[in-house]
Amino acid sequence: MLLLLLLLGSGQGPRQVGAGQTFEYLKREHSLSKPYQGVTEGGRLSDMKGKNRWWLQLSEDLWWLSEQVGVEEYELIYFLLIGVGTGSSSLWNLMGNAMVMTQYIRLTPDMQSKQGALWNRVPCFLRDWELQVHFKIHGQGKKNLHGDGLAIWYTKDRMQPGPVFGNMDKFVGLGVFIDTYPNEEKQQERVFPYISAMVNNGSLSYDHERDGRPTELGGCTAIVRNLHYDTFLVIRYVKRHLTIMIDIDGKHEWRDCIEVPGVRLPRGYYFGTSSITGDLSDNHDVISLKLFELTVERNPEEEKLHRDVFLPSVDNMKLPERTEPKTLLLSPPVATTSVTVTYEVWEEQMLTRACSLAGLLQSPAASQGLSSVTGALNAGTLHSRGHP
Repeated sequence: MLLLLLLLGSGQGPRQVGAGQTFEYLKREHSLSKPYQGVTEGGRLSDMKGKNRWWLQLSEDLWWLSEQVGVEEYELIYFLLIGVGTGSSSLWNLMGNAMVMTQYIRLTPDMQSKQGALWNRVPCFLRDWELQVHFKIHGQGKKNLHGDGLAIWYTKDRMQPGPVFGNMDKFVGLGVFIDTYPNEEKQQERVFPYISAMVNNGSLSYDHERDGRPTELGGCTAIVRNLHYDTFLVIRYVKRHLTIMIDIDGKHEWRDCIEVPGVRLPRGYYFGTSSITGDLSDNHDVISLKLFELTVERNPEEEKLHRDVFLPSVDNMKLPERTEPKTLLLSPPVATTSVTVTYEVWEEQMLTRACSLAGLLQSPAASQGLSSVTGALNAGTLHSRGHP
């Protein structure tokens, strides 16, 4: 375990933030910055050869096993492997009209009817985190003749195009929207561009006609278009507390935008960002995404209250009930009207994938860590989530 923890420390060293005992660690597997070599386009690698392709296959196999078995050792080995030998941009996918440029990733150009997205390939298992987004929105359109904005996501599903700023409707997770066009004609009290946030368990639709008002957790005006200095947004999730701040005035100071207690987000979701244009358009650019793990102290009562959840929710906010489907790829044993997958078949599939991993691994330390897991599989002492 000590060896694993030492090897996992591939990111930037800790830095204390705030007045309390809170430290942040840059998580390279969830971060993206210049240069953007190796970003995946349409599910295939645009610039990935040799060792990078080898590590990608390794991480994909290991993640499959992690999903099937659901034990902490797999998650540790997974993050160990992806943090070695690859650039961070090889862990990201482009979708739609998104393009890699030298100084930024353009989600959509200043053209009508475009949509694009950028998604992290690695699920995030951090308990407390902070995502810093460096972005730029600009175009030729004059006042109220531009759109539609961009969104930052932490969701269960990734790479799913749709109408909500380029992502699927009825998503499961957190969405933060930088909305640049007011669709609701009668509203007068809001000034756009406007930032809002929404937590969804998959049962709610985003109301475009009312700019998402019925389901938003809060929001603030953010004049972010056509500025000649850098613009930033930060999403902080600590102890079930969601905070969103912006730095858009060129003063290098964070300004509060949204603060919501009692937000419950599952671990294992994906970070992404997306954008869409319609009859009106803008350039929507992402310069960098930096995720930090925040280490905070918890007393025993907080540890009890902050246990893992399986569906997103917000205290004192009633979301329509949604039954989570209990389906897993080759999970044991699964019976349908046409096919029955036995435990033996499921175990054989896992052993095959584990042997593939053992063949890929060259590091003696990593091979030793994996051998303990494959040994447990052979002995029948390792079980999947929710199954005896």
